[in-house]
Amino acid sequence: MNLDDAAALKELQTTMGSIEAVVDVDRLKASIADLARQAAAPDLWNDQENAQAVTSKLSRAQADLARVEELRRRLDDVEVLFELGEEDPGTLDEARSEMSSLARDIEAMEVRTLLSGPYDEREALVTIRSEAGGVDAADFAEMLMRMYLRWAERHGYPTEVYDTSYAEEAGLKSATFQVKAPFAYGTLSVEQGTHRLVRISPFDNQGRRQTSFAGVEVVPVVDQADHVDIDEKELRIDVYRSSGPGGQGVNTTDSAVRITHLPTGIVVSCQNERSQLQNRASAMAVLQAKLLEKRRQDEQAAIDALKGDGGNSWGNQMRSYVLHPYQMVKDLRTNYEVGNPSAVFDGDLDGFLEAGIRWRRSQENRTN
Repeated sequence: MNLDDAAALKELQTTMGSIEAVVDVDRLKASIADLARQAAAPDLWNDQENAQAVTSKLSRAQADLARVEELRRRLDDVEVLFELGEEDPGTLDEARSEMSSLARDIEAMEVRTLLSGPYDEREALVTIRSEAGGVDAADFAEMLMRMYLRWAERHGYPTEVYDTSYAEEAGLKSATFQVKAPFAYGTLSVEQGTHRLVRISPFDNQGRRQTSFAGVEVVPVVDQADHVDIDEKELRIDVYRSSGPGGQGVNTTDSAVRITHLPTGIVVSCQNERSQLQNRASAMAVLQAKLLEKRRQDEQAAIDALKGDGGNSWGNQMRSYVLHPYQMVKDLRTNYEVGNPSAVFDGDLDGFLEAGIRWRRSQENRTN
């Protein structure tokens, strides 16, 4: 093993040790044992919501432990391969290849350990809205929605689209969908803010360059412990006919539901189900999530005011997608950039997400 290999291996050992310390393997094993006892209780399913919560937590904890233990096993094996490689160049090549692969996996696990916020392990509700830029902005909003759905598909994360409000000429006015995976909120929350697209407009017959904007909002999905109380008297509920692209009716009944929370002005809608009752239930779940996020933001604003933070947000304009006169996607907070917008729009987001999560943690450490 040469000096470079030894240094790289030592760095991986240090990072892996930090991961194990943050995860607290002993505490995780104790938690798994406790959850397993709860899951084995004969009356567990008398309360289905609690049973689902227990089994979900158990499954997630077991997966986290298995992932950490697998990384540790692979790291130990790499050390053995390097020792054997002293006598066999082929084994040395294998050791270097495995170390490179392992470094990527350990880095991904390290990023996961940075997701330690109160809601980070939740599933995510994502809302995308077209902003300034007319039809180009609506088209951009649809491009962003496809980008996130493709990212979820690449990782095998289920998604459910609750509402799509189509623009008249092309694209979307707004859309809301759920990403059903552990830590989806913690991961995608760094995407919140205004996204900017610069390109030659396909909707301009003079072929001029157009700048357009779309907003991304990410909130955690509520669970049974959140207690978001909603007074029915404070709601305005409208029903209407679902529509497709270009205003085309896709349902012959008024099954779509729009709910306005009068005290806050928050408006949510759902039209993905055939039944008005189902759409109302889904819309209420989205409203609860947004009210939970508002409560979290209000609490954070109060803390920031006490700290004299001035309420500065890491949201707002956060990423530029440039397709003309050159090709580049750049995060304005982290300065992470790539020269292949097509891959990004096809869901290749992990580099941006990891950079955003690390940047957010550095900002938190700076203010604490």
